[in-house]
Formats: sequence, C-alpha cells, structure tokens
Amino acid sequence: MPRSRREFLAKSGLGLMGAAMAAKRAGAKQTPATPGAPPAFGTSAPVGPAVSVETFVEAEKLVQVEMTPKDLAQAAGNWQQAMASVYERRTGPRKLAIEDSVAPATVWNPLWRPTSKQPDCGVDVLIDATGAPFIKGEALTLGDEDIAFASVAQLSKWIGARQITSERLTKIYLERLERFNKQLNCVITLTAEHALKQARAADKEIAAGKYRGPLHGIPWGAKDLLDTAGIATTWGAEPFRDRVPEHDATVTARLNEAGAVLVAKLSLGSLALNDVWFGGQTKNPWLLEEGASGSSAGPGAAVAAGLVGFAIGSETQGSIVSPSMRCGVTGLRPTFGRVPRTGAMTLSWSCDKLGVMARGVEDTMLVLEAIKGPDLKDGKGDVACIDAPLSFDANASLMSRAKPLRVGYFPGWMKEAPATDVDRAALETVKKMDGVEVVEVSLPDWPYDSLNIILFAESAAAFEELTLSHKVDELREQVSDAWPNTFRQSRFLSAVDFVQADRMRRKVAVEFERVMSEVDVLLVPSLRDEFLVITNFTGHPSLTLRAGFVEVSEARSDWAPDPKNPVAKFATPRRVPHGVSLVGRLFDEGTMGSAGMALEAAFGVAGERPPGF
Repeated sequence: MPRSRREFLAKSGLGLMGAAMAAKRAGAKQTPATPGAPPAFGTSAPVGPAVSVETFVEAEKLVQVEMTPKDLAQAAGNWQQAMASVYERRTGPRKLAIEDSVAPATVWNPLWRPTSKQPDCGVDVLIDATGAPFIKGEALTLGDEDIAFASVAQLSKWIGARQITSERLTKIYLERLERFNKQLNCVITLTAEHALKQARAADKEIAAGKYRGPLHGIPWGAKDLLDTAGIATTWGAEPFRDRVPEHDATVTARLNEAGAVLVAKLSLGSLALNDVWFGGQTKNPWLLEEGASGSSAGPGAAVAAGLVGFAIGSETQGSIVSPSMRCGVTGLRPTFGRVPRTGAMTLSWSCDKLGVMARGVEDTMLVLEAIKGPDLKDGKGDVACIDAPLSFDANASLMSRAKPLRVGYFPGWMKEAPATDVDRAALETVKKMDGVEVVEVSLPDWPYDSLNIILFAESAAAFEELTLSHKVDELREQVSDAWPNTFRQSRFLSAVDFVQADRMRRKVAVEFERVMSEVDVLLVPSLRDEFLVITNFTGHPSLTLRAGFVEVSEARSDWAPDPKNPVAKFATPRRVPHGVSLVGRLFDEGTMGSAGMALEAAFGVAGERPPGF
C-alpha cells in the first residue's frame, strides 16, 4: 500500500538529509567575513537541538500550512543557523529577564488615525469634589440592610451631611462581608483593620470641614489583581497567594486620595479567567447553585449582595460585562487608555481595562471621575493611558440635548441567541423614549475571533515564566479551556499570523468607526460574541445595566461542558436578572452614562435585591 507524502518524508532519506546537513554545519568552523561584507541571515553559529524534516512535518499541523519536500528539506537544513538564535533571550546563554512592569514597545492606540481625536467633551463631571460638607442633617433611622444597598450617590450625601459616619458605614459592610462570604466565597482578603483606620480618618476630616468629594468615606472592594501596599494581592492564583506588593496601584492611590475606604480584596478567577480561584468558586447571590461569572466575580457578587458601596473590576474580553450580567449589577468598562493600569496584573497589554461595578449608572461615573487620567511619572506608569476630558451631568435629561440621541442596534443580533425577550423589550422601550432616534446598523461578516491570537500571545507572554517553570500546573483549574493549556498552546502560534491579526485589528477599527459615526451609542445583547471581541480590541467603552429578568432551568457556567461535572438543573425555573449593554464612542463615556441613566429609569428594575441578602 503506497505511503502518504508525509509518512514518506518522515521516514525516508530526505528526512535524514536535513538532519545530516544540520549536523555537518554544526561541526564546521565559521569563515571570517570578507571586509565590508554585511551580515547575512542564516550564517550564525549553529545553536539548539538538531531539527529534521520530520519535525517540520509535524509542526505543519499546528500552524496549518503545507510545504513541498524541497521546502521542508531547506527549512530543516539551516534552522540551527537561521532561526534558533532568536530564542536566546529565553534559552541562553545570554538570558534576559523582562520585568512584569515592562510593556511592549508597540501599544494599541484607540485613536488610531492621525486625524482621530477624543470628543470635545467640555467640562468635567459635574460634581462637588472639593467643597465643604452639606448642612448637617438628622441621624439616619434606616436599617443596616437599606443603608448597605443604597447608591454611592446617596451614601455620599448622608456622609457629607454627617447623617452617618464612615466608621458606621464601614462596620455595616464589614459585618455583611463576614456574614455572607460563607455563601458567596467572594472575599480573598478582608481588610478590616485597614478599613476602620481609613474610615476614622475620613470622619475626622469631614468633621473638620475637609470634604474630598463624593467618594469620601465610601467603602469599596478591589478585584484582587489591583496592588495594595502591605496587603496581599494574589491574582486569585496559587503561586501568588502570598504575594504582598510594596506599592499601591495608581487606581488604589487615587481612591485613597478621594477618601474611599478599602474593605476587601475581592475574588477573581485565577489569573483573570472565569470565576474559580484558589479558594473555590465565587457564587451568584441571585442563584447560589451557579458561579458569579468572571473574571470580576468577586466584585459582581459583592456589589449585588450589598457588601460594598462599589468595586473596581477589570476586563480583557468580558470580565466586567459577564459578571455584571450574571449578578445584575451595573458595569462600566471605560475606553482603553482612559484609566491607568499601573500596579494591576497584566494579562493583555493591548486589551486590559480597569472599570467600575456598582448598583447604578451614576455611581460608575462618579468613580470613573476619580480614577481616570494618565499617570506617567519619570517615564513610569501606563504608557497606553490618555489624557481626555469627561463630561457628565446626572441631572441633565435626554430632552435637553440639541439633537435626539441616536441609538443604534443590529437587527440580526436582536433576533437570535444570546438575545432574549428582555433584550427585545429593552429595544422597544428605547423606541418609545422621548429625545431618542433609533438607527439600524450593520457590520460585515468577518472572522472576528481571529483577533484572539493577539490575546493568546500576549497572555502567554505575560505569564511565560510561570508556564516554563511549570508553576502554572499549581492552578486549581487544569481543564482544556483554562489558562494553563492556553498558555502552553500559545507557544506554537504563528508570529506571521499575529502580525496579520494586528493588521486586521486596524481594519476592524476602521469599520467600527464607520458604525459609531452613524450613532451616539449602540444597544447590544451583552453576551454577543462579536460585541465582546470587537469592542475589546477596538477599545470602545461599554455600560452593562439590568433591564429585566429571565427564567433559567439550569445553572449557567463560564466553562466548557464537562460530563463529569454537569451543571445543576431545576425542576422549577429560577428567576434571575438580565441586562443589556450600551457601547459608546471612544472617550465619550459621558454620553453613554446619560443614556444609561435614562434607560435605567425607563426599565425600573435596578432596585430589586437578591433574596436572602
């Protein structure tokens, strides 16, 4: 029976010829170059293990290319002289360590055209960030639960008027964190002593007339990838569970300056994937039989259950949107480059974004105002961060606009899963709103998931040492769709395909700018794959908010189906929150926030709390 071409090459003399050529060259002395002759590719001293035609035959399967027998022999013949040396940075002898703080030289700029510029947003957020406290009012008579679920906007008024102290509010949240964490598993480190110290300092300042603004005295939680000086920052991963940074992340420092009170470091899926960390799975307060979704699982669960005033989460591709959906909270993912990431764990230099998770749209804007803006000092800081104004007025209505708010939507997306009746009802609500014009938009049918080679390569580079040292094997989840396998697989991605994906990224950005030029905001199903991929790679901001409720007959999961661990099924369907997402123009979170507040009021479902909390 005739053998296949590949089988023949692997076992024939042609395969051996390549190895023989490499071995021969490995033993040869280098001939001195003729004076004035430039160096040529493929003439370096041979290094690394011998490579055969058979090696390339098998490698072809990984990158899905096919070479002729002659090409295979030539490639194998001088691999040691031509290509092996590019790995010296990692394999030695001149190994070079690259510190975690070093970003790639090429940085994604969402304002990608020379003529692109952030919108002229005018004045900054209309809040009293430096004025004196409000007139002192009567002490609150509300119960602790009602206080805990109040918005940041309301809490700030109570604290500013000294109707409640930051210390009392902090104790309310600390007690709830201790009590409900047993069910939710959303806390990695409770910072009680630190929080009470900050709260008492806030009360003294406010009593003395030094009011820092709407976040002064407000307890918050940090996704545990945000550095906190002297407090463990574990990234949710076993190899880093004893990691204690010396310095605060820039966002941490800015919230400290705003007078906010850190009460907890909240869980994230290990190395920012899904909702399982070294302490187990974080649960959804609305449905304890399922995870909170990730990777900002802890912030989603804690905000939804009234355990913090607000939380800082992060997103690379869905990590704010998904837990906001699952837990029924409001998640603001800012424009890429709006908020500095210095001191936050890196997964993808060109996609990572820090954002806000809260119980209302206005709250997310108040926090964004406190944390936005570049932090470059002495050449350090987030090199991707851009200085851009933020304009938002919580008291302005859509009717006060000079022109109607143009809300775009993709008709096809609204007709099929993952869109639900809640998404379609939200669209109908928008159509009936005063001051709104609804616009149908479209995108070409391109292979958008091909962009993910950038995410896979960057994440594998960020955790190269963890992978090569096999410490990644310590992570709790070792299934095929978890990071350990992805990091290993990514070593075999094609660099040429990476560059082509980078070029495709610009092409997608051009097309998406066309869409956004037709509208002020987009209304999209929050878990639509194209939305998550496109906008995270172009850098556009999004706002996810509760729009209604759906019924589910089984628990939902971020993980690939596993027959050995089936999800829980319910004889009686369970009622859970469901949201929609708005997409804004680059650096125009203000318009998106105004639209979000109008929708929040129109939907009228933001105030309902998860039973039992």
